[in-house]
Amino acid sequence: MFLAHLVPSYPFLLPLSFKVSLTLQGGLCNLCLDKTNKDYILEANGVEPVINCLSSSNEETVMSAVTTLMYLTTPQSRQQTTALPVVECMLRFSLSANRRLSNLATVFLEDYCTPPQVEEARNLSKHTAVGIPLPKD
Repeated sequence: MFLAHLVPSYPFLLPLSFKVSLTLQGGLCNLCLDKTNKDYILEANGVEPVINCLSSSNEETVMSAVTTLMYLTTPQSRQQTTALPVVECMLRFSLSANRRLSNLATVFLEDYCTPPQVEEARNLSKHTAVGIPLPKD
């Protein structure tokens, strides 16, 4: 239920969908602390909708998504939760003026990514301007 509603389906509901998405993302973040829920979320391909929340313009949603990715990272899911686009995004978030977001992204990079992953993302970021935008205050 939570996963299906993380991405808004109806553009005219966009202002409401930000509030709903934030609530759902926060709820999902709390739910995935339980091993049974985490396993279910991973089996239901729940990492992709969480990654999609990284592009939200609401920084609270983004921070919940980053935290959820941390909680969902297991040896089996690490390849997906620390995929190159995610690492690139975290590098950009680590440069955010929002200290909470930059600190959270830095923890993600240091604790969940390998140095070669971070270096590859850094090198790729030097050659492209494409990416997920930083959330607005």
